[in-house]
Amino acid sequence: MEINLTNKTAIITGAGQGIGLRVAEMLHSSGANIILNDVDELLCKEAAAKVGARCIGMNGDSSDPTFIEKMVKNAVETFGQLNIAIANAGITLFGNFSDYPVADFERVMDVNLRGTFYLAQIASNQMIKQGNGGSLLFTSSVTGHQAHKNLAAYSMTKAGIEMLAKNLVSEISEHGINVNCIAPGATLTERTLQDPEYTSTWSKLTPTKRPGTVDDVANAALFLVSDQAKQITGQSLVIDGGWSSMSPSPY
Repeated sequence: MEINLTNKTAIITGAGQGIGLRVAEMLHSSGANIILNDVDELLCKEAAAKVGARCIGMNGDSSDPTFIEKMVKNAVETFGQLNIAIANAGITLFGNFSDYPVADFERVMDVNLRGTFYLAQIASNQMIKQGNGGSLLFTSSVTGHQAHKNLAAYSMTKAGIEMLAKNLVSEISEHGINVNCIAPGATLTERTLQDPEYTSTWSKLTPTKRPGTVDDVANAALFLVSDQAKQITGQSLVIDGGWSSMSPSPY
């Protein structure tokens, strides 16, 4: 199935590397214009250059509604419209529930929940104004479905993101906007590969005998924001090689 996103414009947050960058590359290869965001200025610049023409890097805090408004404005002024918004930016701060630091909790809530909520709100308002529909996609996690040690705060945000997607169905479907989540499990990225045991550990724990790749996740994202998926909304697609069906613990 060939997906054509020619003349469509997408905002993707947290796309300096890993899953977000691969999603940006796939959407761009399918014809989309890209506003690529990352909080790290150098990563943002390098990623935008890697994606290529029709990709603008915007360095900034994706949990700040004022900055989100700037991204949406830039998308419309540069490319004429906004059709896709992908809230991919997220932060994982591990810690015991009993003494989890207040500062860590607030940062996880800001980036994961606040950033997703306001990107969805501001982007969908622009799509409604345009009158030709659109797609929202949130990056959740398998930990929004299955408990995982030292991730109480993070897991709570991911479950919350999925509930947000379900709730928005009642408010934006009439405007031709669909909203879904992808929920990756163990995935090989720059961050996870810092652990030399990551690949071997998750190859043993995952029924498919390997952890996921950024391509596995990005292919799902590409489909869910395409016209072929317009009748799919309010859903969360787990991409974990079957781990959550059996849930063997890594501890």
